[in-house]
Amino acid sequence: MANLSNFVPVKIPRTNRRFIKWCSCHLLTLLGWQISGSFPNEKKLILAVAPHTSNWDFVIGVIVKLALDLKLNFLGKDAIFIWPFNIWLESIGGIAIDRKSAHGVVGQMVDKFGQQETLVLALAPEGTRSKVHEWKSGFLHIANKANVPVLPIQIDYKGKQVIFYQARNISADIDDELQDIKSIFSKDCAKNPHNF
Repeated sequence: MANLSNFVPVKIPRTNRRFIKWCSCHLLTLLGWQISGSFPNEKKLILAVAPHTSNWDFVIGVIVKLALDLKLNFLGKDAIFIWPFNIWLESIGGIAIDRKSAHGVVGQMVDKFGQQETLVLALAPEGTRSKVHEWKSGFLHIANKANVPVLPIQIDYKGKQVIFYQARNISADIDDELQDIKSIFSKDCAKNPHNF
């Protein structure tokens, strides 16, 4: 397993919850999971996590987030950001997105990246646990327009490891970029390979 005390570089935003980090590291070890690869020293990133075929992906993802003490953001429909739930959702990194906005989800997130000094957005490109024929490409449009690298992360149930691949800058050729990103991931490592 990677040395988790030095795994996350200094520019990456943290929550600084040491006790929770300690407990989560031990829980990962107890469950037999490892973390491998490397984390880029970037203030702004998009984490593309796949395969996403089970609710367990979220559980493993949260444990890894806590073990690495990461301050992450995620997208949610603005309709769920109602008082008092919006206070809690925003405190855990939720970003309300208005899907009906003329500016679009991509435009809203490009603006958000421009406004923040640090922002790490985690998402699942598949968009659902069910089988899809094509991944959503919005995250690549955001990355290209906001000039933010994408960090592919694979949840490997076969090897019981979470693999951090090399971060990459995204060109304007979104179709090619999507195929390149997809080729990194293997369905054999999914919890439910038939859904990948």
